[in-house]
Amino acid sequence: MKTNTRFISSVTKTAKETQVVLPWVRGTRRAAFIAQRSERSAQKAA
Repeated sequence: MKTNTRFISSVTKTAKETQVVLPWVRGTRRAAFIAQRSERSAQKAA
């Protein structure tokens, strides 16, 4: 049981420290990337 407790503690600690960027949070950065990609594909077509 001790190993399991230590594992759970480690997972909980890591989860608290990790900063994950979720897809719905990155709106402006994602929109800029999509615009840049669209611009490149339009230049290739021309």
